[in-house]
Amino acid sequence: MRYFWQPNIIVYWYMKKWALPLLVVMGTQIFMTACNNGADAPATEKEFKVEAEKFADLKILRYQVPGWEELSAQQKELAYYLYEAALCGRDIIYDQKSKYGIMLRKTLEAAYGTYSGDKNSDDWKAFEEYCGRFWFSNGNHHHYGNEKFAPECSEEYFAEVIKNSDASLLPLEDGESIDLFVTRITPIVYDMSIEPKVVDQRPDVDNVVMSSNNFYEGVTQAEVDAYYDQFNSKGDAPSWGLNSKLMKEDGKIVEKVWKVGGMYSEAIEKIVYWLEKAIPVAENDQQRKSLELLVEYYKTGDLKTFDDYSIAWANDTESRIDVVNGFIEVYLDAIGKKGSFESVVSLKDLEATKRINAIAQEAQWFEDNSPLMDEHKKEKVKGITAKAITAIVESGDAAPSTPIGINLPNADWIRKNHGSKSVSLSNIIHAYNVAKSKGGFLDEFVYDEKVKERMRKYGNLSSDLHTDMHECIGHASGQINPGVATTDITLKTYASTLEEARADLVGLYFAMDDKLIEIGVMDTKEVGMAEYDSYMMNGLMTQLTRLKPGDEIEEAHMRNRALNAYWAYEKGKADNVVEFVEHDGKTYVQVNDYDKLRELFGQLLREIQRIKSEGDYEAGKNLVETYGVKVNPELHEEVLTRYKTLDAKPYSGFIQPKLVPVMEGDKVTDVKVEYPESFFGQMMEYGKNYGYLPIHN
Repeated sequence: MRYFWQPNIIVYWYMKKWALPLLVVMGTQIFMTACNNGADAPATEKEFKVEAEKFADLKILRYQVPGWEELSAQQKELAYYLYEAALCGRDIIYDQKSKYGIMLRKTLEAAYGTYSGDKNSDDWKAFEEYCGRFWFSNGNHHHYGNEKFAPECSEEYFAEVIKNSDASLLPLEDGESIDLFVTRITPIVYDMSIEPKVVDQRPDVDNVVMSSNNFYEGVTQAEVDAYYDQFNSKGDAPSWGLNSKLMKEDGKIVEKVWKVGGMYSEAIEKIVYWLEKAIPVAENDQQRKSLELLVEYYKTGDLKTFDDYSIAWANDTESRIDVVNGFIEVYLDAIGKKGSFESVVSLKDLEATKRINAIAQEAQWFEDNSPLMDEHKKEKVKGITAKAITAIVESGDAAPSTPIGINLPNADWIRKNHGSKSVSLSNIIHAYNVAKSKGGFLDEFVYDEKVKERMRKYGNLSSDLHTDMHECIGHASGQINPGVATTDITLKTYASTLEEARADLVGLYFAMDDKLIEIGVMDTKEVGMAEYDSYMMNGLMTQLTRLKPGDEIEEAHMRNRALNAYWAYEKGKADNVVEFVEHDGKTYVQVNDYDKLRELFGQLLREIQRIKSEGDYEAGKNLVETYGVKVNPELHEEVLTRYKTLDAKPYSGFIQPKLVPVMEGDKVTDVKVEYPESFFGQMMEYGKNYGYLPIHN
């Protein structure tokens, strides 16, 4: 599961342990659950340039790797091998998002790098922007909204660029001329009826057929459900279908497993090569065991081995260097079965770990004192390990748009019986904080000076605490009733939204609890009040900056926030708990009773946990469709108009640091960290050095 940063909100991603990357809200605190340590950067970091580039709706940032020089030579060598393994899987996410993804990327790389025409024209700038958007989204579907986007330049100009580029670098079919290639590829780029949406979660449609990802081919949702119904999905069953494509061959449904010798073998073989180099320099036996199991899983594709790996990984609590590498989160699959490739290599932030660990140590208290029905509480909360980490490199579905928090493994039974790891990415959050807007977001959307001052004073801490609670307490809380299947079976397309809403509500409920003061992570309930202010404003209003006029809410995290905020608003109307107020012709959100709002959050948490525990699909669907989908068009238009006056971009992502080994013969003696400044340059370098998969997979 993941948590992400957004403009004036922080978005949590349910992918088992990760927190999605959110927008950076200029000038405002990060709202909605963010993980950051809030600490000032060391003096040596003060001059580091965080902001790199802006284009379209995107801001490109950079982050540093503090603590790198504290590592031993062995730890640096380990991190380098894991870094290479992470980047070797980069091709996979492009193919998972679209069967045309790698072909399109190679076309853009060839054209961007070798076009011989005028590169100062408006048309070229439009083409260049399209390249940037494509690389940022790992394909031609928006990284957050999932809808297809096309270049702002004309089809004729696009064709001209391709025809005036180095043909030897273009992904031509055998014997195909450039003219025929252009004729073939142009509709894929411009025709919005071809793969219009990578994830389509609308109710009452075939979500498998209507989603254009490359997880399924030639099968319907009913056929997918029937295929996986033959496997046991209760108790300690593996996450069936997590690492495969389901398709038909000769009229028969088959699974194409992602493993060595299977689908994506060329890239996975490279991942395994670097993981096997990492094993001898592992920090301890437990880490070595987890890496060995990960290699075995990649070689066999056996999901039981993946569960064994996940347990071993969760039990590795001592290592300074850590890695997530695999098919993890299921957000790109409308029915929540197929895992997207991602990798995050990190080192433990020893100082920032103290806050989140203080919360994790009280996990049983939070479970015992939650508003859940007794039968839905865990009698014994096991093995929650919480830490803050410093990201070293991210790839696949975790980059360039990155999570800020993570909770893994995703399997409920593993979390219940063996524990989990919850992390916040402290250097990522620090970079977001540095880049936070100077564009006056709070001044535009908060009119009450007392509320505004509280958000400025406590916003970073409140976001951090909400994220910490969301990750290490929220996702680890509650239990599914005996005999009830996993949520991908019971709650289907609503599983991710409801899980994220549930974890958010845990954080919100306890954000106003004296327990957080008692354990020393905050010293006043004003911190919790700041989170309530920002969460309700975001869920009811300001997250709409991410939508185009006429759109409904479809992304799971946005649905989660809208669901929680609008449910609380509607249920609290009689007592005027939260209201929309107008001031100088502008609409604002005002919280009038924080204690009653907390009670409402607790009531909704209790109900959503019941839905999950009992597998109540109809109740879950009703909640999401009633409160999490619809948009007030007048309010939306107002929010967009006001947001345009700010110097802000709704989405941010990162250029990755580069690890450079120092060699003596064939031995790595040291590893240096470099900080590239060009996002476009890094994308071209990655395409050249880590492009292992063929056009067709």
